[in-house]
Amino acid sequence: MDQPAASTAGERLEAPPDVAPAAPPAAALEAGPRYLNRELQWLEFNRRVLHEALDERTPLMERVRFLSIYNSNLDEFFMKRVGGLCRQRAAGLLSRTADGRTPQEQLQAIRRAVEPQLVKLAECFQQVLHPALAENGVHLLEWNQLADAERQRARAYFRANVFPVLTPLAVDPGHPFPFISNLTTSLGVMLRHPDREEKLFARVKVPDVLPAWVRVNAAEDGGHRFLRLADLIRHNLQDLFPNMVLLGVMPFRVTRNADVEHDEDDAEDLLEMVEEELRQRRFARAVRLEHGPHPHPWILKVLVDQLELADDDVYEMPVELDYTSLGQIADLNLPALKYRPHVPAVPPLLGDEDLDLFSTIRNGDVLVHMPYESFNASVERFILAAADDPKVLAIKMTVYRTGENSPFIHALVRAAQSGKQVVCLVELKARFDEERNIYWAHQLEKVGVHVVYGVVGLKTHNKTALVVRQEPEGLRLYAHIGTGNYNSTTARLYTDLGLLTCRPEITEDLVEVFHFLTGRSLKREYRKLLVAPVTMRDRFLEMIRREAAHARDGRPAQIYAKMNQLEDGPVIEALYEASQAGVNIDLVVRGFCCLRPGVPGMSERIRVSSVIGRFLEHSRIYFFRNGAEDPLDGDFFIGSADWMYRNLSSRVEVVAPIEGRALRERLWEILQVMRRDQRQAWDMHPDGTYVQRTPPHDSEGPEAAGTHQALINLARKRAGL
Repeated sequence: MDQPAASTAGERLEAPPDVAPAAPPAAALEAGPRYLNRELQWLEFNRRVLHEALDERTPLMERVRFLSIYNSNLDEFFMKRVGGLCRQRAAGLLSRTADGRTPQEQLQAIRRAVEPQLVKLAECFQQVLHPALAENGVHLLEWNQLADAERQRARAYFRANVFPVLTPLAVDPGHPFPFISNLTTSLGVMLRHPDREEKLFARVKVPDVLPAWVRVNAAEDGGHRFLRLADLIRHNLQDLFPNMVLLGVMPFRVTRNADVEHDEDDAEDLLEMVEEELRQRRFARAVRLEHGPHPHPWILKVLVDQLELADDDVYEMPVELDYTSLGQIADLNLPALKYRPHVPAVPPLLGDEDLDLFSTIRNGDVLVHMPYESFNASVERFILAAADDPKVLAIKMTVYRTGENSPFIHALVRAAQSGKQVVCLVELKARFDEERNIYWAHQLEKVGVHVVYGVVGLKTHNKTALVVRQEPEGLRLYAHIGTGNYNSTTARLYTDLGLLTCRPEITEDLVEVFHFLTGRSLKREYRKLLVAPVTMRDRFLEMIRREAAHARDGRPAQIYAKMNQLEDGPVIEALYEASQAGVNIDLVVRGFCCLRPGVPGMSERIRVSSVIGRFLEHSRIYFFRNGAEDPLDGDFFIGSADWMYRNLSSRVEVVAPIEGRALRERLWEILQVMRRDQRQAWDMHPDGTYVQRTPPHDSEGPEAAGTHQALINLARKRAGL
């Protein structure tokens, strides 16, 4: 496969001839809001995730996994975004979004968007994937489909492993309505005493400490035959309520609000505040009730009344109640039904494990692209080498999300125990990772690490590490600046970039950033780094406007930006103005995008695409041509920030320039591959809808392979594999 690097550097980032530009419906070009709704655009993103399960080109087990990912994404959306809207509605707020919607109008629009997606989800599972799994020896069974021997096996499993764990909770004058925990499947049961007419309600939680799917055949029998744990409990309920009359059963699932309100400015102790927020979240208000088809009316009414829900908060799941449990099925050892295994390549510069890593970095900056290249052999090796090197005097590092058994945490512990000065910025407010981060913060403090919880009012979101090393010439600083978390697990699943450098103009800026985080530095000027919330938005706006000036003066002008989300109003307005000035703008936005592309007179030179597939696109790349004839002479940046208000205004973020020509060629190569992708890329229309590109029938190479496979191939070729 040809390598689209320097040989294609002079090309403009335009669609290749065989890719038709997005052709929006005429109605989409009519006057409308300048911004698209964030919540609806996020749901449009999750629809693209669901499409991966619908796409026949995706391997079967990966299609199953995408159902689980879609459901998990939707759960988080309801906890965070719908939960916040419900709180606004309850407070009677009528403020409108940029597209003119009140909280209630947004909730109604969300329901209209979600319901047809749930139908698609159910059809995909029931009509396509369920039969395909059976054809490949994976049977997901109902109780009445089990053979007698399988029922006996299931019954024995229930008595030995499930029955002792269950805790049925009845409701009567002596037992109030039980607390129903977030995102757990439960059985609502209607009972009565055999000698009385009174109906009683009981709740049985399906334990999440046990597998959601129970194998009912012996391993030596061959094949994989499973029964839902919830169904196993349902068909053995009489064991829980002996001699009672069972009148009805209804599986259900409750989602609670994770958008718990707090006033950080009044918090004397940030750690204590976050711990209290976690306690509040556990008992937060319910925002969604899910049930299966043909719900039991009496049980449903009890739940709606007790949880204080409106009818619009109740969702029927047509087939499965919880598709996240299908992750267990997707994990089965059936490699023929999955993506071909990918082993990240070791970057050529780092191939010699005996070579001193610091000397390699002194010879020139190193750019690593995960998961195509090895995170363990680069970023992880950098921190571990620093922890064990006797010449290293200090290590400073930020932790936003890290793994369960993080090698980074253990390395910092070793470094502190060996006498090094170690500073760790732990972000306690990394949503849904708070408990893990609190745990690690306590462990680090016990061994003498200086643990800092960041700046009040700001999340510490930058992905940076600084190493101070004593060398013959004096102290030298080494740095890692990345787009992703210090997490060895997600580094195999997310696309991210990392820069290893010892250039003083970068490392000295990073020293100032850490002083801002750990002390009370008010520094507002940096030589090279773009730092939020102090300089980043202004610098980005300045560079966007500079491109507009180049275009007006007839010089080469071009913007290419790749990120997770795009929502910041000032940035969007600046992009609109640049488009009107004649700047060609390509935006690769994996998630939601509130900018409307392709609108005549407003954004007709802006194209937005999204790449969804095997890996989660997480890297951020920013390119400004800056009047250069050769784009490789333009300005390239990577970093942790999206073009969102929260990233630019309420988080500490770092974006770094990439200045070595070979490294710029690597970034240009990535952008070129994504530009040409006709397999995984989606084009956005002005109305906010997306259409997936379709490769020509006879196409070959990176266009047909898609971004992820094309970059796997390039990484392997570069490593000589």
